[in-house]
Amino acid sequence: MIDLIRSLLGRPIAQGEADRLRLAVATLLVEAATLDGHFDESERACVLALLSARFDLDQGGALCLLAKAQEAANQSVQLVGMTQLVKNSFDYGQRVELLEMLWDVAYADGQIHDYEANLLRRMAGLVYVSDQDAGAARKRVVARRGRKDGIA
Repeated sequence: MIDLIRSLLGRPIAQGEADRLRLAVATLLVEAATLDGHFDESERACVLALLSARFDLDQGGALCLLAKAQEAANQSVQLVGMTQLVKNSFDYGQRVELLEMLWDVAYADGQIHDYEANLLRRMAGLVYVSDQDAGAARKRVVARRGRKDGIA
């Protein structure tokens, strides 16, 4: 798994840094999922699938990471710190991919809420992704989910 993260980041990283980065990404996904006040089964399944795919985790590993992320999110996580870690660790393309993951989670329950859309726009700025690329990431999720207007 460390080799996968190294290849994603393009440079060697320490185990502790890799763990912090995984937790940061997972916590951002949980924040996107719970901002509307609910964390329903479709959002939970989406987060687990994204964590498993992104970090090559089995179900147990993804569940453990999700539990840690939920705990971190419940402790009033500072988005700036989480996004700064992502910005400094991921290249531009990976940050765009993260935004696409976040939009996927936001749409998982079949609707996008104003708070979710606002959060994702803020996150795009915090990880230094252009409005154009952030919008394209959202459109890819909308197309993949079969929505025409981006709103459920």
